[in-house]
Amino acid sequence: MIRINLLPFRAARKKENIKRQISVYILTLLFLVVLMVFFFLQLNGKVRTLRSEKAQIKKQLATYATTTQKIKKIKKQIKEIRAKLNIIRDLEKKKTGPVFLLDEIAMAVPKNRLWLRSLSEKKGLLKLQGTAMDNETIALFMTNLEKADHITTVDLQSATLRRLDKYKLNVVDFRLDCKTYSFKEKKRKIKHGRRKRKR
Repeated sequence: MIRINLLPFRAARKKENIKRQISVYILTLLFLVVLMVFFFLQLNGKVRTLRSEKAQIKKQLATYATTTQKIKKIKKQIKEIRAKLNIIRDLEKKKTGPVFLLDEIAMAVPKNRLWLRSLSEKKGLLKLQGTAMDNETIALFMTNLEKADHITTVDLQSATLRRLDKYKLNVVDFRLDCKTYSFKEKKRKIKHGRRKRKR
């Protein structure tokens, strides 16, 4: 009977298996390292692009900040110019207003039926005193004044009958209060305070 020694063959096969496993292990390690390097480079590229975008956005924001400051300055200048124009218009109105007001009062007076004795104007409140032939003439004068552009309201304060014995004639003395174009209502101040309760 022939005996064959298989020990050297098995040892050689074991060595080959170990070599194969080591080579597979090394190859997988190399593959993983290559993958890690690839992903690292990719992420590094994305970080660079994001940083460049961030720098561009910062530059844009800086330009926007300067433009917003310029817009704020322009708005402030426009506001100041408008305020100045309003003051100029108000001064022009106050300058020419009294002339037109006197002209309108003169045009509103019924001829040979009504005579004005006094006229005073302060802070847009016009006070007129005069004499008329009758109440109808005063009413006509008031309606004429209400039609005037520079007079807003007309109020009759008093109308008293007076006898002129020399001319054997009855006349009516009147007083009128008118609000003109420059009249401004006073703002009432509201006091904020707790009222004491009565005990």
